[in-house]
Amino acid sequence: MKAKLYANNEQYVSGMTLKDVAEPESNNMALHTCENQQTVLANREKLAHFLEVPLADFICTQQTHSANFRRVSLADKGRGAYDADDAFCDTDALYTFDAGAVLCSFAADCVPVIIHDRKTGLIGVVHSGWQGTIKEITPKLLQQLIELEQCDPADLDIQIGAAISQQQFEVDQDVYSKFNALGYASEFMYFNNATKKYHIDNQSTVKRQCELAGVPSGQIRVDKNCTFSSPDGFSYRQDKKSGRHLIFAMKK
Repeated sequence: MKAKLYANNEQYVSGMTLKDVAEPESNNMALHTCENQQTVLANREKLAHFLEVPLADFICTQQTHSANFRRVSLADKGRGAYDADDAFCDTDALYTFDAGAVLCSFAADCVPVIIHDRKTGLIGVVHSGWQGTIKEITPKLLQQLIELEQCDPADLDIQIGAAISQQQFEVDQDVYSKFNALGYASEFMYFNNATKKYHIDNQSTVKRQCELAGVPSGQIRVDKNCTFSSPDGFSYRQDKKSGRHLIFAMKK
């Protein structure tokens, strides 16, 4: 199983699967975009074996680039693990306090965010493509964790996973304007006179969102590997039929 572990200690494990051309469908993990669902399920079974848990412990969502998130529990294990129709619909982030549930998110250029509260043990995963970023899904989730779940931002560790780089993420005026309207993303954008395109650093924008929510900068790590440029990366921008990485987090 080709995967990158971001954390693996006595409290929790987190990481993301990688593209692997030696594997069926290059290790694609997404049922909603695949050539054969059984191949994807076999790939997921390999990940479950790697994590030493049954696939039935996975919890998945139907992502729609929304700002919707959901608190889940052990009772939700298995949702979307074997059938995309069974996944939580219209949801782009999950969090839980329960040990033994594998929270899953899928991405191919979009920014994955993994949250861990060192004190309470809470874990969360967020899918923040450019639409999720301008809808502020990550700060909205953090606001709920702080205000409703009594998390202290000083106790939060955040991992921003591999995503498309600023160099490769070029957009037109409409997307630039939406980022600019946030009021805190201007330093993460530049205009390319040669192509007449804007380039946006979505990862740094999400990091700033976490900082504005009160999370100390030193507790936010960013994986700068570019999913567009790296042979380990699935990139929707490069290939509209691209597979997906599975971003995972599990409290032990």
